[in-house]
Amino acid sequence: MLDRNGALEVFIINRNNLFNVKKILADGGYTGEKFAHAVKKILGAEVEVAKRNKLHKVAVIPKRWVVERSFALLEKCRRLWKNCECKLNTSLQMMVLTFLIIVLKRL
Repeated sequence: MLDRNGALEVFIINRNNLFNVKKILADGGYTGEKFAHAVKKILGAEVEVAKRNKLHKVAVIPKRWVVERSFALLEKCRRLWKNCECKLNTSLQMMVLTFLIIVLKRL
């Protein structure tokens, strides 16, 4: 519940920067028509939930691996293992720098 409310607040605050977003890919914690309707109202985007397999079998779940891979890439950066920055903007810039390094290494 708190994660959904926090996500909606972030969308409201950053709606001017997110005007091109067409689809939000989220995990099972963001299910529900209420959340999807609020996102549609704020951003005009649809919400797609990538749920885990209910049978608890080991299997690749379409699109969920994208989110998991992104977190795994961030965890490779030692400075992002723990939040030791004093300012939120510094943490954000460290994430941007990490993804920039990843992209540059792939070129």
